[in-house]
Parts: sequence; structure tokens; C-alpha cells
Amino acid sequence: MIEYVVAENPDSRVLKRAASILEGGGLVVLPTDTSWSVVCSIASKEGIARLKRLGERRDRPPTVMCATLSSASELCDIDSAAFRLMKRLTPGPYVFILKSSVRVAKDFDLKRQEIGVRIPRHKVPLALMEELGRPLLSATAKKTMLEAEFEEPEFPEEMLFSGGWELEDLPHVDLILDGGEDNERRLATVLDLRSGEVEVLRLGSGPYPD
Repeated sequence: MIEYVVAENPDSRVLKRAASILEGGGLVVLPTDTSWSVVCSIASKEGIARLKRLGERRDRPPTVMCATLSSASELCDIDSAAFRLMKRLTPGPYVFILKSSVRVAKDFDLKRQEIGVRIPRHKVPLALMEELGRPLLSATAKKTMLEAEFEEPEFPEEMLFSGGWELEDLPHVDLILDGGEDNERRLATVLDLRSGEVEVLRLGSGPYPD
């Protein structure tokens, strides 16, 4: 089901409903400052299992969407150099790969103790996290999540969605928060900070070096 929201000022009643769905193990699709994301509560084992069933690649670390650097620091190790870089680039279209805490690795059943951290510059996910009171486990919404088979495109952006109506066929999704405008089909820049140096794993819409 689609709920239309004003992107810059989401309705509190809609946010409460979305938070209740997440607390109950549901999945919500929402816009970000890049493309659409499917999210669940990081505290919901049922939600995490449902998100995994959508086909997110297991060889990549999970991405956690956080509202602040403070909440991100509770989930992973952020040294002073990484903190300065993240503070400069966030909020924005970046995913930072960091060493996760032992608790997070256990909760997410990770083969490697690492997660991606995303702090988006978009009011809808930020407002939803404020309502829920915790970060979100996130996966980029892709056409490969549909039950139909799609050939691998030449450019990965071709697998992203534009309008909210395109997402209604995604399986396991309980609610779509739609700001009423099409999203640009863009990918975030992925920066690996685990070694103490910055390794660019994917150069997307976030410039680096900025």
C-alpha cells in the first residue's frame, strides 16, 4: 500500500503507522537522497529475515541507516580519522564500510565483522528513525527483487526504480512512503574505512575526494 507524504514535512500519523509496521517485523519502502530503499527495524529478527529474502547479496556487508553519527558509533568502531571524514560528508549519499561491534555481528549473523553505515540527507527516513527511536537496516530497492527474472543491465542504475508506483509489486513489502515525485536513479558512493585509509569501492553520486 502507498501512503503519500510531503517529503519535507511527513505526516506524523503516517510515520507512526510506518514505525508500528517496522516494530511488528514489517518492511517499508521509502525515498532517500539517492534512490528508493527497503528498510526494516534493526531490532526485528522477523524484519531482518524478510529483508534478506528480497535477495540482497550475501557477499556484501549489510547497510544500516542511521540518523546521526552518535547512533552509528553504537554499532561499529569509528576512529578519529573516520569520524572526521564522516562528519564532513554526512548527511549525504555515502555508505561507509566499518568494523561492526561483536553484538551487531551476532545479531545480523555476519560472516565478517563489518557493516555499511548510511546517514541520508532526506527528511522521510530521518523522521521515520526519529519516530521509531532506532536505526534501520536498509537495502537499495532493485528490479531484481521482483519475482520476474531480469537480465543484468550494462549500468547498475538501470535496475533502480523511479516512481513510487513501480514499487507496488515488490514482494514482502507492507508500506510505501511516497513523496509524490520520482526519485533519481542514483547509487551512493561506497567508502571502505576499515584499514585507516579510504578505499573507494564504488564512486556514485557522492563525490570523492570532495
